[in-house]
Amino acid sequence: QVQLVESGGGLVQPGGSLRLSCAASGNIVSITSMGWYRQAPGKERELVATRISGGTTNYADSVKGRFTITRDNAKNTVYLQMNSLKPEDTAVYYCNADVTTRLDSTYFGPFRSWGPGTLVTVSS
Repeated sequence: QVQLVESGGGLVQPGGSLRLSCAASGNIVSITSMGWYRQAPGKERELVATRISGGTTNYADSVKGRFTITRDNAKNTVYLQMNSLKPEDTAVYYCNADVTTRLDSTYFGPFRSWGPGTLVTVSS
């Protein structure tokens, strides 16, 4: 079983910054990719940023140049530094990870796990 826990959300004024964190725990053997998605009210969940083990990153066009995804492989933690925030960045932000786990001698995965989400509100 894998658990992802996000933190760092909150209320920030336009132009401000926030840093989200997401830590994965459980019987984890490896994580091939970690990333962030978001879902605004009345909209579908969308990709924000992903980072694979080799370091390759991918960003949504709407956040390029403002958001930075980093990862601490030793801690199974991914971060999202969000700068120059805009009201349209308001959403629930979800962390995910593509994980391989092990129970005794049996390996499972890789499969995608999701965190419960953290709310980011950008408003004056």
